Parts: sequence; C-alpha cells; structure tokens
Amino acid sequence: MTRKIRAAAAIALIGATALTAAGCSAGSDASSDGGKVSMTFWHNSTTGPGKAFWDQTVKDFEAKNPNVTIKVQAIQNEDLDGKLQTALNSGSAPDVFLQRGGGKMSAMVNAGQLLDISDSIGSTAKSQISDGSFKGYQQDGKTWAMPVDVNPEGIWYSQDLFEQAGIEGTPTTMEELNADIQKLKDAGIQPVAVGAKDAWPAAHWYYNFALRACSESVLNKTAQDLKFTNACWKQAGEDTKDFFDTKPFNDGYLTTAAQQGAGSSAGLVANHKAAMELMGAWDPGVISSLTPDGKPLPDLGFFPFPEVSGGKGAPGSMMGAVDGYSCSAQAPKKACTDFLNYMTEKDVQENYYKAFNAIPANKSAQSVVTEPYLKSVLEAYNKAPFVSNYLDTVYGQNVGNALNTSVVNLLAGKGSVSDIVSTVNQAAAKG
Repeated sequence: MTRKIRAAAAIALIGATALTAAGCSAGSDASSDGGKVSMTFWHNSTTGPGKAFWDQTVKDFEAKNPNVTIKVQAIQNEDLDGKLQTALNSGSAPDVFLQRGGGKMSAMVNAGQLLDISDSIGSTAKSQISDGSFKGYQQDGKTWAMPVDVNPEGIWYSQDLFEQAGIEGTPTTMEELNADIQKLKDAGIQPVAVGAKDAWPAAHWYYNFALRACSESVLNKTAQDLKFTNACWKQAGEDTKDFFDTKPFNDGYLTTAAQQGAGSSAGLVANHKAAMELMGAWDPGVISSLTPDGKPLPDLGFFPFPEVSGGKGAPGSMMGAVDGYSCSAQAPKKACTDFLNYMTEKDVQENYYKAFNAIPANKSAQSVVTEPYLKSVLEAYNKAPFVSNYLDTVYGQNVGNALNTSVVNLLAGKGSVSDIVSTVNQAAAKG
C-alpha cells in the first residue's frame, strides 16, 4: 500500500487522558472557546502525487479551520508501524495517523490509545461510506477509525508484456497462471516481481493461498483463538512452496524492495522489467510514481488471484483492506474528528483517487473511477463472497511478523512448510 498500504481489518474502553498541550481532557472541544489547536499527522505517502495530496488537503482544511494547525510527517510505509508503536507506548503519539486495523488496531483499543469517534462521524461519511467499510474499524460496538479507501488485492500486470509473450486473456486458475509464467520466461521476460526484502509482499502469496485453502469460518476462528491447527494452513504452505519452486520471481528478489525506486517490485512493473505483481489496489498509484514520466502506466491491467483446486475457500474470495485514519486518545476531539470527516468529503475523495489511483471509500466519489483496471477491481470486489483483511493485520503484529518472516525463509530455502505453522503458533503462544 502506498500500502498497506495494504491495509484493514476486523476489530476497551478509553478513559479520559490529560491533554498536555491544550490543558483540557481528551475528547473536549479545544477550539470552542476560540483557542488555537495544534495537531500532528502521520501518513505513509513519502513521494509524488500522494504526498502532494496530503500537503494540499491539510492546507485546505487549515484554511477552513483557521484555529487549527496541522504538522504533517510523511513516513516510509515499512517504517511506520514500528515508529507508531514506539510513539504510542511512550505517550507521544501523533494526533492523526494511518490505521491498519485488525489485531494491530485491537491492541491499540485495548491499551486505551485510540479515540472513540462513534458519535463524531459526519453525515457524508454515514451516508456515503458502506457499513462494510466501517465494520473493519469497529470493536466493542464503537468505531475507532475513518475509512478513506478500499484496497482489494490481486495481480497487476503489463498488457504489453503479456501480448509480447503471446498470452491471450488473463488466468483464472493456478494451472493457467503457471502456463502464462512459462510463456513469459520463454519470451525472456521476468514473470513476477516481488519485494521480498520487505517480507510482507512475499508473504502475501501465502495469504492468498490460505484464502483458497481455508474456509471463511476457519479464518475467522483463527483470528479469535490464534491457533493455526487446521490442516488448511499446512496446505496453503504446500501450495505456496509449489508455486515458489517454479521460480516465477525477478532476479534478486530477496534484496528487492516493494515500493522504493525504479528497482523495487512496483518499479519493475512500472518500467516493463517484470510482467506482474501481487499487491493491493494502492499499487497503481505507486507504479505511476515510478514510471519514467511519473504518469500512470498506460497498459496496466488487473486480474483476481487465481482459483486453486481442492481448497475450502469460497471461489472468488479476495484479500483486501480498507485504509483509514485514527485519532489518538490524547487528540483534541473536535479538531481531529473534523479532519477525519473532511477526508471523506466528495471533492477530497475525488482528489484522493486522482492522487493515489485508489478506489475512494465515498460511494459518490467512485463515479470518477475511469481506469479499466480499477473497474475490474470493483467488479471482482463487489462479487466476492468473502473479503479477508491481510493476515498480518488480522492476526496482530507479533503473529504477523512471524508469518511474514517464515514465508520469506521458505522462499529463501532456509525454512520449510512446517516451519511456517510452528513459527506462527509459537508467536501466538507468546502473546
């Protein structure tokens, strides 16, 4: 995502916390008496149109709210979670920040680190953002973040490179995908880019094989008890290993980053150095920022993750997430929630789409989506019988990190399928 962009979530009570700067309790209207309010805002769009969008959005919000000043900090996606956790734990959290959801959000809620925004959601957000999008940010009957986009995952590809390899249409099964990969190899084209240096992009292959192998009920039950005992988890590992063994990835994949520079996995697709990448719907925006002219890739296409025979997952199920933003428990409530609501306004959401090439959460803004690939994403998303959030988000940071690392070890030949299951079970047992 930018990820994760990836990315969003299944997800107690927050006590009043003293505001150090404004001298009032959390949740108070710090601007009601005309006082000045300062907030900090962390996001993960460090370059290009995405960074420019947030800078302009903050500037526009400040113009409409002259008593509010927002200090913006753009943090590289792969660094964000660690820095945010440190800031939350030290009591120096930003007022507004990107919310992954899932187990990560649940831990923040349970630690009293988030502001309950349930009674501050504006009319636009209530009427134009689906209940399903909000559901990922709800826990204990309360809402803890504001959705801004939806990010279903699938495979992004170069139509030109597919044509060069003599591939007609797009694969719907793993057998067809493997056949197309061989055609690309025969044409001298690197089939699949993966930023394994960052771990999670490689692990997303396992996530999707798990979505095909495991039923919805198993995935949901595992989110509750964190016991990876069902046979489908090992089956997903076997399917992942079988795919890895076909050697589908770019040269130097273990040292390839996901989103930073022309040599990243997104950059390889952007510059026609590789034909495909498995990624969420933030990927077109990242790819656009890495093309030679900094514009959208004209031949970009999309297809859902192929079906895998013999699995228990419902056909058409997708990995996906909702990107959203939370207020920290110490944030000035009115100013912070006003900013979250401002993010959902139709014109802001339309500009968000233009900046990120991502599907806006506001349904009235989705009419501006013109790219065929995003229309393909929406079509698959609307048909999906089940959408699972990314597993490293759903199962929390400790289990998620163990899962991602063990999949990369499998890819690097340093681990086994059994190691994936045992490693995540050990991480879950540690809490």
